[in-house]
Amino acid sequence: MKILALGAHPDDIEIFMFGTMAAYAAQGAQLVFAIATDGAKGGMGDPAALSRARREEASQAAGLLGAELRFLDFPDGALVADAALIAALKALIAETSPNLAITHAPNDYHGDHRALSDGVRIAASFAVPVLHADTMGGTGFAPTHYVDISAHADIKAAAIRMHQSQDPERFVDIARTQNEFRAGQCNGVQGSLAEAFRFEPTFPFADVRALLPPAPPIRTVMVSARRLD
Repeated sequence: MKILALGAHPDDIEIFMFGTMAAYAAQGAQLVFAIATDGAKGGMGDPAALSRARREEASQAAGLLGAELRFLDFPDGALVADAALIAALKALIAETSPNLAITHAPNDYHGDHRALSDGVRIAASFAVPVLHADTMGGTGFAPTHYVDISAHADIKAAAIRMHQSQDPERFVDIARTQNEFRAGQCNGVQGSLAEAFRFEPTFPFADVRALLPPAPPIRTVMVSARRLD
């Protein structure tokens, strides 16, 4: 199986879906990470130097899972789902032939995230199903699928920490809190962690459950004194 993960900026895959990528890696899947922008506006100082630094950080993080890394190098902060982006995404999908593409939700907080989501949806067409990752803070997001990342929390945190230019501890905390909440939301066992996703069936792709790593094991539900297994 080959999974194509697409993030707008160099740390987005790590924050929103790296636990799931680690679960895929443990299953032996091939991983391709694609970053849409150059990351040049993700901090102060010289944009060219920042872009180079963030490129290296992304490479180190991808290396934790042996993922192939692609850079599309569109300008940070100015991404739009125009013909150039869609053409680049179509070429990437055609070249890599993934079984599943995972990217940002169409209503995520950052304009670049929304533009990439739109571009992937259009570019994927009949070629590959598209799964949307959780939004920042879970705002406005209604999950349809969950992936158990309990065994991969440490490597996810390590991947986020590779992005030293981005004050990464705040994102380690944000991601951990969100992953704890999502595990509780799907009634995961005590102490479990989950990443949440949403799939909108689009012909000819109606169901992606067989393409996903397992969800967290669930706790027994008690209704009055009766046990429901």
